[in-house]
Amino acid sequence: MMKRKILLDESEIPTHWYNVIADMPNKPLPPLHPGTQEPIGPEALAPLFPMELIRQEVSGEKYIEIPDQVRDIYKLWRCTPMYRAHGLEAALDSPARIFYKYEGGSPAGSHKPNTAVAQAYYNKQEGVKKITTETGAGQWGSALSFACNVFDLACEVYMVKISYQQKPYRKSLMNTWGATVHASPTDQTQAGRKILEADPDSPGSLGIAISEAVEMAAADEQTKYALGSVLNHVLLHQTVVGQEAVKQMEMAGYLPDIVVAPFGGGSNFAGISFPFLRLNIEEGQKIRCIASEPASCPKLTRGVFRYDFGDTVGMTPLLPMYTLGHDFVPAPIHAGGLRYHGAGVIVSQLLKDQLIEAVAHKQLECFEAGVLFSKTEGIVPAPETTHAIATAIREAKRCKEEGKAETILIHLCGHGYFDLKAYEDYLAGKLVEHEVTSDEIKASLAKLDTPVPE
Repeated sequence: MMKRKILLDESEIPTHWYNVIADMPNKPLPPLHPGTQEPIGPEALAPLFPMELIRQEVSGEKYIEIPDQVRDIYKLWRCTPMYRAHGLEAALDSPARIFYKYEGGSPAGSHKPNTAVAQAYYNKQEGVKKITTETGAGQWGSALSFACNVFDLACEVYMVKISYQQKPYRKSLMNTWGATVHASPTDQTQAGRKILEADPDSPGSLGIAISEAVEMAAADEQTKYALGSVLNHVLLHQTVVGQEAVKQMEMAGYLPDIVVAPFGGGSNFAGISFPFLRLNIEEGQKIRCIASEPASCPKLTRGVFRYDFGDTVGMTPLLPMYTLGHDFVPAPIHAGGLRYHGAGVIVSQLLKDQLIEAVAHKQLECFEAGVLFSKTEGIVPAPETTHAIATAIREAKRCKEEGKAETILIHLCGHGYFDLKAYEDYLAGKLVEHEVTSDEIKASLAKLDTPVPE
């Protein structure tokens, strides 16, 4: 197993976040009020978010300065390493050059602290005492728990019930950093009680957990809400990953032909791909940016582009997104962080404009890819990350068939050492395929009565 590590020192941590909206040929459509269905302004978000994050959410500035205190905390794990995946290349016998940017060395074991630290900082600056949030696989909940501990903020996490059961050590990690964790849906909120009344055995979903966290934040003036993906300011904060990756690929002597990342709501995909999209837009490069999603929750590949709620109950503004419908409850796959019904507004517009691509993979293909990566590169990837690896393997095999030596960059956004039960089940042959049917998607979308974007 041969490794080639490409490193930057902490002086190379980006000083600004990159806002792709400034370069987009078609700007994202505005959010709508859930009641009037009229465009809303920043003031409508004030009950949930601190004002500086709201300004970032609606900003058209190309670069937004990272506060010094946030950069100082980033130094605990940034800059993150990039590797040449020689072992995986050899196993595939492909002429493709495969690199991966590894975010698993952060305190929470994923890319999520890049925005968690920023969000906790801005909440602390505005005198907030407590933050509520949701989490799927637990990576975001872990990251926000860490960040709230750093800034002495209380943290309350609504964790999707199936993941709460599948990944107990994620809960333990959050508790260690002082957070309170609930298995969602709960009987503590109106949203949770409504779901449990309809389905007492509900496995939960990110949409349901968002409803509960938003409800609790809206009821307390000293509490705000934080989201780990989807929203513009969240995707903005993650661009530290891609900016570092651009420099590291330059050091390696290659410009990627393909950049690939797993896709749930958009944060890990945006983080690595947006700075490379800038090269496409500004310099005319032809880098393919591919979002990899689960076949059980294929909002990009099989959803529709329209206004929809970000949560299940309908408490959030209506967002223009690719969606499967806010009532959609995905199958309980192990990649809990990808079990979300909709896509971020920016990513949705980019896909609509055909500036990015999307593919879907079944669960067994992803775990097969994850095991191969573990054997050839020595890192056990999170179930979410295996989707990107599966796409990279598919593309590398295409390169072999076509005799092309293309360069592929994977966002290895988190390790899987809290997910070993998933690998145990896969190796024991206990995992089953989950691919949502056309009838299931049609039935979910039929419930939508939200506007169709013009």
